[in-house]
Amino acid sequence: MSSIKIGRSGRLLAVATVLALAFAPVFAHARAGSGGSMGSRGSFTNSAPRATPTAPNAGQMQRTQSPQTQPQQSFNRTAAPQSGGMFSSPLARGIMGGLIGAGLFGLLSGSGLFNGLGSLAGMFGFLIQIALIAVVAMLVLNWWRRRQQPAMATGTPRMSGLQGAAPQDGYARTANEQPANTSSSFGSSMFGGGAAAQPVTKKLNVEGEDYGAFERLLADVQTAYAAEDTATLRRIVTPEMAGYFEDDLEAMKKRGQATKADNVKLLQGDLSESWSEPDYEYATVAMRFSLIDAVVDRVTGKLIEGDLNKPNEVTEIWTFVRPTGGKPQDWKLSAIQQIG
Repeated sequence: MSSIKIGRSGRLLAVATVLALAFAPVFAHARAGSGGSMGSRGSFTNSAPRATPTAPNAGQMQRTQSPQTQPQQSFNRTAAPQSGGMFSSPLARGIMGGLIGAGLFGLLSGSGLFNGLGSLAGMFGFLIQIALIAVVAMLVLNWWRRRQQPAMATGTPRMSGLQGAAPQDGYARTANEQPANTSSSFGSSMFGGGAAAQPVTKKLNVEGEDYGAFERLLADVQTAYAAEDTATLRRIVTPEMAGYFEDDLEAMKKRGQATKADNVKLLQGDLSESWSEPDYEYATVAMRFSLIDAVVDRVTGKLIEGDLNKPNEVTEIWTFVRPTGGKPQDWKLSAIQQIG
């Protein structure tokens, strides 16, 4: 049997491939909000929304104009204990780090965890080693990302159909939910160690017309974003969100790219929480929807990313805002959060 030898350049290429696959960025789509979690949720921007069946967790805000204060907490909100899984202890992390380091050193030096690269069997061992390193690297990366996300509430919101009937318009109605951390200053003084009093909030009833407005805004925002219609965006989203969208669109223009988003359809929606502050009312909704989601060349129209024919299914958490006492048509998009 002829021997198979792998040179130093081949080993370097293999190492580069492993690292590229393990730490490659998440596939980017063209839709509005695909740039991450952004916007503001009033007094609760830095607090995680209630978990829902549609979106059991939410990513932390990455772009916001709200002050970066400590997330509000109260006695009626129980945070889920953070678990590091198989990497929860320093010893386990040290072992995994040593395994990755030893594997990479072995690839560069020509030995590795599976000796004998001078034969076909050694070649298979080499490939297995690459796969193991890639898997471990991705596990470590996923563990690290989970640690960066805020702890979520363990309680499940009360879900019900409208007046006991089956959910309509893709939404599972939540009975007048208010953020779990909207406690009074009494709760703050007891558990906040003398911190500032919690903001004064009240429960907000979200009616059928409000849900219809949310669904229309979902489609209108995506359509205006794909058309680069900044005038419409500024009419239906907050100035903060309009600024983020315009920045993202300008970045795509500089790359010679354009967005294609069409056929937006709401598949499922849950009201996470709704509340009223002195000047504004908020509603946070978890939505699972489908749409044509693609990036094309601005000149040739050639597909770069996504699919122009097959709808892509997305789950995001959208927060809407309106002046206190406003009507359903007054809602505007104020935040988009990706699920964790």
